[in-house]
Amino acid sequence: MSGEAAALQEQSQTRCGFAVILGAPNAGKSTVINALVGQKISIVTRKVQTTRIPIRGIAMRSNTQIIFIDTPGIFLPKRRLDRAMVNAAWKGTKDADAILVIVDSAEISAKPEGHAAADTELILAGLKDKRPILVLNKTDAVRREQLLPLTQRFTRQNEFLRVFMVSAITGDGLNDLLDYCASLMPEGPFLYPEDQAADIPSRLLAAEITREKIYLRLHDELPYSSTVVTENWKEQKDGSVRIDQTIVVQRDSQKAIVIGKGGQAIKSIGQASRIELEQLFGRRVHLFLQAKVVENWQDRPAHYREWGLEFPKDA
Repeated sequence: MSGEAAALQEQSQTRCGFAVILGAPNAGKSTVINALVGQKISIVTRKVQTTRIPIRGIAMRSNTQIIFIDTPGIFLPKRRLDRAMVNAAWKGTKDADAILVIVDSAEISAKPEGHAAADTELILAGLKDKRPILVLNKTDAVRREQLLPLTQRFTRQNEFLRVFMVSAITGDGLNDLLDYCASLMPEGPFLYPEDQAADIPSRLLAAEITREKIYLRLHDELPYSSTVVTENWKEQKDGSVRIDQTIVVQRDSQKAIVIGKGGQAIKSIGQASRIELEQLFGRRVHLFLQAKVVENWQDRPAHYREWGLEFPKDA
C-alpha cells in the first residue's frame, strides 16, 4: 500500500468512545460539557448539586465522535437521592475511554492549600487505579501567576494523563482539550448521527429545563426537595407541541412558594421555560405547569427509573 493510500485509509477510519466528566458540586461540569458539545444539553445554575442525571453530549472532531457523559457532582451523600447520584457518577467511570476531573480553579486558588478541595480529593482518591485528565476550569477568574502553583497542588500527589487549563465561559483551552480527548478514543463506528448533540429523551430534557428555571427564579426560597415530571407530551397538527408538567414538592408551604402570590411565580417559571424549550426544539411550545405535594417523593423508585438512576434500597 502506498503512503498516500495508507493516509487515506487512516483518515477514513472512524473513532468513537466515551469521556466521563467528574467533579465536585459546582465545579462547572455542566458548563464545560455544554461548551464542548456546542449547545446547551445540561442545565446550569449557581446552586450546587444541580445535575441529577447522567447526560450524554456528543462532540465531533474530524473522524472522531466523543460521547461526553455529564455526571452528578461527587460529594459525601446524606440522602437516598444523594447516594443514587454519586453511585451513577462512579458507575460511569468503569468503561470510560477517558476520565475528566473538573476543578473550580477560582474557588480553590482563593483558599489555602488543604481547604475547599475536600470533594475533589475524594474523587481523586477513588481514581487511584486510573489516570484521569485534570481540567482546571474558570481560569478566566484566576491570575495567571496562580495557575502553576494550583497545578502543583494536584500533581504533587496525583498522576494525570494531562492537565488542561480552560474557561468554559470564554472557550479558552477547549479546542486543545477536545483534540486530546479525540486522540484517546478507540477505532470504531459512530454510535450516533453526526448532527446529534445529545442523548436525552425530549420529555426529560423539558423537565430539566423547567427545573433549572425553578432554581433561577426562586433561589434559596425552595430547597432541593422539588422535582419536575413531564406528564404529557402531545404533538399538535400545526407542528407545535403541548407539554404538561407537574412541579412536585414535599410540603404545602413549598407549593405556595412555587405558585407565588397570584400565581406570579409559576407563571414566570413557565414563561422562561417555554422560551428556552422553543429555542431548543425549534418550534412553538404550549407549556402548562401545575404544582403538587407528594410527601417523600425522593423515596419513590419511579422517579429514579425515569432519571436513569439505580434506586438505593437502604434508607
